[in-house]
Amino acid sequence: MLSLFRRLARCIEGASAVEYTLIASLIAVAALASMRSVSGKVSNVLSSAGT
Repeated sequence: MLSLFRRLARCIEGASAVEYTLIASLIAVAALASMRSVSGKVSNVLSSAGT
């Protein structure tokens, strides 16, 4: 992942670098939102299994 950002930083076309950064940030936000949604459900299942 770090190598991707290094390549984008050296990119001559600034617009492409900005677009890739926006795409990466949108993917990160979507991943965080889905993990937050799933974590509550997993916690409930594990609590039920523990009792």
